[in-house]
Amino acid sequence: MVCGGFVCTKNALSALNILYVMVSLLLIGVAAWGKWFGLVSSISVVAGVIGVGVFLLFVAFVGLCGALKHHQVLLFFYMVILFMVFVLQFSISCACLALNTEQQNQLLEVGWNKSESTQMDVEKTLNCCGFSSVNLNQTCPARCVSDSSCSSCASILQTYAGDVLHFVGGVGLFFSFTEILGVWLTHRYRNLKDPRTNPGAFL
Repeated sequence: MVCGGFVCTKNALSALNILYVMVSLLLIGVAAWGKWFGLVSSISVVAGVIGVGVFLLFVAFVGLCGALKHHQVLLFFYMVILFMVFVLQFSISCACLALNTEQQNQLLEVGWNKSESTQMDVEKTLNCCGFSSVNLNQTCPARCVSDSSCSSCASILQTYAGDVLHFVGGVGLFFSFTEILGVWLTHRYRNLKDPRTNPGAFL
């Protein structure tokens, strides 16, 4: 059967959702691994990543069931949810790629002030103390405190912020295009007849 027919569209949609299942399990696994080994102490960060992974797993499960059973209702809700996710993810990805240096610094400072546990994770990982100015207090877990050779975390974060945002934006754009592909495949698949059933019946 030529690609574009019922079986080919079904297989393509199923493969796309299997990819989403793998990505969602990877997100959940990495977040749990980071928390288990103490790499990330912020519960909100871990919960957020796991939440995104669970949501993606649920969406992929709905799409996979709809594709395998050619279920019109599941496919419709899957298509609507996937399109909303595409709009949100595409907007965030474009914003990440469009941020200038000043906006990146403001974003870093907001994130820094939001969570004390995140501050400690950053200070410990990057071996720095304080955000814009060095603050050698007793709560700073960085190794540089012992010899007073610490630098501010902002100066270190700013060297990586642009590259990280561009990477996140690029990955987000890539997956947003797979999502619009999923919407198109679902719309096409819903309007195809199953050749194994009565040719006069439309599912």
